[in-house]
Amino acid sequence: MQTVADPITLDDIYALFRTSQAEADRRFAEADRRAAESKAEADRRAAELDLQMAESRAADERRAAEAARSMAELRRLVDNTTRAVDGLTTRWGQFVENLVEPAVLRLFQERGIDVQEVTRRMRSQRPRAEMEIDIFAVNGDSAVAVEVKSRLSRQDVEYFLERLERFKQSFPHYADYAIYGAVAGIEVDEGVDRFAYQRRLFVIKQTGDTVTIVNNSTFQPTAW
Repeated sequence: MQTVADPITLDDIYALFRTSQAEADRRFAEADRRAAESKAEADRRAAELDLQMAESRAADERRAAEAARSMAELRRLVDNTTRAVDGLTTRWGQFVENLVEPAVLRLFQERGIDVQEVTRRMRSQRPRAEMEIDIFAVNGDSAVAVEVKSRLSRQDVEYFLERLERFKQSFPHYADYAIYGAVAGIEVDEGVDRFAYQRRLFVIKQTGDTVTIVNNSTFQPTAW
């Protein structure tokens, strides 16, 4: 037997409308909440990014400041080193020009080596035989090569001995000469004078306003 559906009343329509409206309101509220959360997350990330960028800028500024300080310190060290080198060069030049060079002839003539001519900065540019001698005193068949240092070290003496071994390769026109060696220093490291003496080199030291050969009268130099 067929039943007749209950008629839809205005109250039913209103109730359905209210249910639909409540669901819409809930969805809108959920959407607003999610939008607010998304905005909050975006704001948080933007704040973190701003902080990272600020920290990065601060780090860059610190590194730049440190680099500037390092560069300033390097310039200061270079300036100090340049002044020190200039000072040593000046002292070396004065030592050679005012004391050693004028005394060379007299000093070695007194030791029986009758040198008569003095040359400063004698250079050889022969390939594979380049060499420079600070002071070179010569006459007849004998000559003296003098190495002058602001501060004379054992290494300086050893290097000079090596050069004396190669001297006649650099200056072959002195092949028949007896070449003697001498070292001079404004300052001499401890024990270096004795080492040079033992290697049969003359040792020249400053004494007051002049220089002297400190080897004793029985000293016998090596002739290269």
